[in-house]
Amino acid sequence: MKRYILTGTPGAGKTTILRCLAALGYATVEEAATAVIADEQARGVAEPWIRPSFIDTIVALQRRRQMQPITSESCVQFFDRSPICTHALSTFVGHSISSALSTEIERITREQIYDRNVFFVRNLGFCEPTEARRISFEDSLTFERLHEQTYRAFGYRLIDVPAGPLPDRVTAIRTGISQLAGL
Repeated sequence: MKRYILTGTPGAGKTTILRCLAALGYATVEEAATAVIADEQARGVAEPWIRPSFIDTIVALQRRRQMQPITSESCVQFFDRSPICTHALSTFVGHSISSALSTEIERITREQIYDRNVFFVRNLGFCEPTEARRISFEDSLTFERLHEQTYRAFGYRLIDVPAGPLPDRVTAIRTGISQLAGL
């Protein structure tokens, strides 16, 4: 199983791309941070990212989701973000890097969980706020640069997925995996 990460700034279209890839038969894993935020907000916590435990909750959900059995017959799996993204998020919100996050990054590196080629979904020129995404477009660009720096610092190669129509972005990713995986 080849596992590829989709990353980029909030609101870049990663989830929409992921859902298109799922409709095409690829195994997919949704973003953990959004699920954690929604769950916490449903419990009355307006800004869960302020709590240091927020990062560890994301890490635990990412690990559980990564370790779930794959029900698709696809030999390729896409993840909407990874623990490397969580490292960037922790830095961005001003939390120290927790031991749980460090341990998980060591595990995914040691076990070579994800392909070292990461699909970097570029911003669309705007960032629509949601309950889970309360970030300005300007801050999202800072966060985008931080993601780039973080992935490179951990030795990943970024494959650019430029802004554009959804079908073009999905085609770019499918072409990329064909070239990388020899499919």
